[in-house]
Amino acid sequence: MKALPPLKYDFFGVVQGYLDAAASVIKLPDYVRVILSQPKNELIVHFPVRMDSGEIRLFKGYRIQHSNVLGPYKGGIRYHEHVGLDDVKALAAMMTWKCALMNLPYGGGKGGVKFDPRGVSRAELQRITRRFFHALGDNIGPDIDIPAPDVGTNAQTMAWAMDTYMNMSGGKGRQAVRGVVTGKPVASGGTLGREKATGQGLVHCITYWAEEKGFNLEGSTMTVQGFGNVGSHASVILAKMGVSTIAIGDHSGYLHNPEGFNPHKLQEYVKKTGAIAGYPAGKPISREEFFKIKADIFAPCALENQVGADEAKALQCRVVAEGANGPCSPEGEKVLLERGIDILPDVLANAGGVTVSYFEWVQNKRSESWTLEEVDERLERAMRRAYREVVDMARQKGVPLRVAAYAVALQRIAQVYTEREIFP
Repeated sequence: MKALPPLKYDFFGVVQGYLDAAASVIKLPDYVRVILSQPKNELIVHFPVRMDSGEIRLFKGYRIQHSNVLGPYKGGIRYHEHVGLDDVKALAAMMTWKCALMNLPYGGGKGGVKFDPRGVSRAELQRITRRFFHALGDNIGPDIDIPAPDVGTNAQTMAWAMDTYMNMSGGKGRQAVRGVVTGKPVASGGTLGREKATGQGLVHCITYWAEEKGFNLEGSTMTVQGFGNVGSHASVILAKMGVSTIAIGDHSGYLHNPEGFNPHKLQEYVKKTGAIAGYPAGKPISREEFFKIKADIFAPCALENQVGADEAKALQCRVVAEGANGPCSPEGEKVLLERGIDILPDVLANAGGVTVSYFEWVQNKRSESWTLEEVDERLERAMRRAYREVVDMARQKGVPLRVAAYAVALQRIAQVYTEREIFP
């Protein structure tokens, strides 16, 4: 008998499950839950790009606009070979909760192009980006939908995106549309502190958790899965606070160094080579060995669905700090909570990125430029308030932090629906 293919992970279904759990906790009106159960718009575009060889290749891109009841759609653009409709829908919905939780005047959006960005030249990457944003056309804009970097994209991608949009906007209003994307290079209208913002927000949550638990971060240890923007900055910032990163992993493999890595040097190495593979200061280990390493903090900062029941049983840590979106499956989360391991949920823990994106957008709108101290101080204030609200909700309702985070977000959204009601 032929073996059945493995079931595809239903990421959107998982996110909907959390929505339903939180909805029952706060007695959300059913019509609001029904509206939020699907995105408002699902855009799929196919666009041709001339490759360096002269070949014309057709690419598939997505932009999901989940909710704009609180403000313009907001969320990253992902370049990855496994980008698909279900995952982008899940990520867009998560952005709705994240923005509402952080009290930002945004709704949720997410997008992506299905290809491997590591398999094309820089010139091809630029042409893919420009053609994608051209294909999105008037579906995005500083007051409509504001993309940002995500997996496989960065500040350079956003500079190309902004320039493309500016050139489509006609002469008169070009400077007024800088805020069409966030996460831009500082010289092109970006903000100081944006690159480290998601990692910085994650560190704030770990710090608040440590304060609450009476846990001393000085001399503690951490393992990090994914050493891109989020994982590397979190590791660098925590190193200054005495936290030693002893194991790391990414798409190229896993490394262990019981003495602790120099995260700064490793960050530079990854920027040059694109992966941790070949880094001399660590011993290569298997994925299974990585999850068994004893450390105080585990920070999954790679992709979704990395911590299932098996990984959750293997982990030997006190807290899982979710730098990625949806890294724990519901089965994995259940095992972790039963074992008494705390989880700092993605909707809260990695919300530093979108919060500083909001600061960038405000600066663009006002033609201002804030200092790094100003950005850092505002982010710390926003993260502390959100953390407090989530912890209070969890205690009040007797639910895990993830459901509490969704509940806080849903209360804000429900309030707006109650006041505005349904048109017509």
